[in-house]
Amino acid sequence: MSMPLYQVPLKSIAGDETTLQPHAGEVLLIVNVASKCGLTPQYAALQKLHETYRARGFSVLGFPANDFAAQEPGSDEEIHAFCSSTYDVSFPLFSKIVATGPAKHPLYRALVEAQPQAEGRSGMEAKLRDYGVEPTERPEVVWNFEKFLVGRGGRVLRRFSPDTAPDDPTLVAAVEAALVS
Repeated sequence: MSMPLYQVPLKSIAGDETTLQPHAGEVLLIVNVASKCGLTPQYAALQKLHETYRARGFSVLGFPANDFAAQEPGSDEEIHAFCSSTYDVSFPLFSKIVATGPAKHPLYRALVEAQPQAEGRSGMEAKLRDYGVEPTERPEVVWNFEKFLVGRGGRVLRRFSPDTAPDDPTLVAAVEAALVS
């Protein structure tokens, strides 16, 4: 059994030691992000989602990862500069981690263990195969921008495929439902 999400040691994008404890009581959307991915424009919609629901106790949390086609090669400083200048990201970003495979970060180990199925994964797997990419084995994260919705009590409620846009009505409805429960 993995440790509770709020206790997992993390580093902020600035290199400060932290955990998710400062976000206890919030609804969270945890996303493994990358700067050089076809899905990178999702940063704009993630920022809008964060701004829309922030006052109600919601945060998007970005975790850069270089696991998929080396699409996040930069340093934490470069990643932060890119996100700030290109997408005006103000939601919390963390230090680059590993989101899949044997060296996966304990946070992602806990997330995947808590929610082994990503909604919409089959469609994303088909798209990857169309590009000649063999998807990761289930239950691993399949690609950049996979999304984990965490409730106020720290329980992983839902998991969305990378190609589920942050403004997708299903995802938005899930966020809204989590905010009122």
